[in-house]
Amino acid sequence: MGTSNTNASNLGPKLKKLSQCSFFIVLPIIYFWFGGMKFTGYEAKGLVPLVEPSVLIGWMYNIFSEQGFSNFLGVLEIAIGLLILGRFLSPKLSAVGGVLSCGLFFTTLSFMLTTEGVFESTLSFPAISVMPGQFLLKDIGLLAMSAYIVGESLCAIQCKKYVEVEQT
Repeated sequence: MGTSNTNASNLGPKLKKLSQCSFFIVLPIIYFWFGGMKFTGYEAKGLVPLVEPSVLIGWMYNIFSEQGFSNFLGVLEIAIGLLILGRFLSPKLSAVGGVLSCGLFFTTLSFMLTTEGVFESTLSFPAISVMPGQFLLKDIGLLAMSAYIVGESLCAIQCKKYVEVEQT
């Protein structure tokens, strides 16, 4: 009976460790999928109502065409996914990827303030529309995951430095 209780008490820490490790796989999968879609005309056109009114990045349409901007974003997202996945090689890679990811999700969350139709006008605040409101709101969770990746990566870098100093 003691073994069963011990296994149950170890479940929490094991599940926590597994889920924390999964962040470095799951977020890159999301980035690869979203990034890959950016090379389609469907996605390029879908970005316009979100990006065009944005104070932060709306000006990019003065530099790029709709598809050109979407392609640029696709390359950026795939690169961020690769950097985060790079945690299995070096925490420095995932730290850079996590910081870029935080910036990207901060930017997309800012669209909630500039995109028409985010807040549901027929209901009282804080009601938001399905599109684009709820679509953008999910980025709060992805931003939190990105911030965790930065923190964990920085801790791993610090821990490695500490171990190197201890060994000398």
